[in-house]
Amino acid sequence: MEKLLNADVQKQLKQVFEELKNPVTMVLFTSQDDCESCETTVSLLTEVSELSDKLNLRIYGLESEEAKKYDITLAPSFVLLDHNDEYHRVKFNGIPAGHEINSFISALIEMSGAESEVPAELLERIQKIDKPVNIKVFVTLSCPHCPGAVQKAHKLAMLNKNVTGEMVEAQTFYELSEKFNVTGVPKIIINDSLELVGNQPIERFLDQIESL
Repeated sequence: MEKLLNADVQKQLKQVFEELKNPVTMVLFTSQDDCESCETTVSLLTEVSELSDKLNLRIYGLESEEAKKYDITLAPSFVLLDHNDEYHRVKFNGIPAGHEINSFISALIEMSGAESEVPAELLERIQKIDKPVNIKVFVTLSCPHCPGAVQKAHKLAMLNKNVTGEMVEAQTFYELSEKFNVTGVPKIIINDSLELVGNQPIERFLDQIESL
C-alpha cells in the first residue's frame, strides 16, 4: 500500500518531532462496521508513529473496555496519553489529515511536555473552571482556520482537568454535524448548548465557559 506521507513530509515531520520531550502514546479506536476512514486512519497514525521513537500507537475496537475508559463512541477516534500513560482529555474524532495534520502535530508536541506559554491572566481564568466542560470543534480537512480552533480546545483540556477538547471531522460524522446544525467550520460547541463559529481567540472560549 502506498504511503500517505510522502518522503518530503516524512522528512519535515522527523525534524518537527525532534521537539518531542517525552514519549506520547496514541490510542486509536476502530470499528468493523461501516467505518470508511478507519483503515486510512490506522495507516496515518502508524506512519506517524514510525517517525519518532517517542511516539507509540495502540489500537483497540470500539467495543473494548479501553473505549469505555476514554468515553469513545465514534470510530475512528483516538486519544493521546502522556509519558505516564495519563489521559489529558485530548481527543480526535476522525482522521487528522489535510489541514488538520497541524492540530495533530501540535497536540503531540504539547502532550510530550513541550508546552507553549499562556499569558498569566488567561491561565488564571482557565484554572478557575470548576465544572465539567466538553468542547467539540467541528472541522473539515480542507479548512485552513480549523486547526487553530482545535488547538485551543485541546490546550484548555491540557490545562484544566474539568475540560475535554475534541476534534470532530464534520463529513465523517455527518449525523452529529446535522444534530448541531454545522453549516460552516470551525464550529465550536460547548457542553452541547453554547456555540461559536470561526477560529475564535481563547478569551471567547472562556467567555462562553464562564457563562455556563
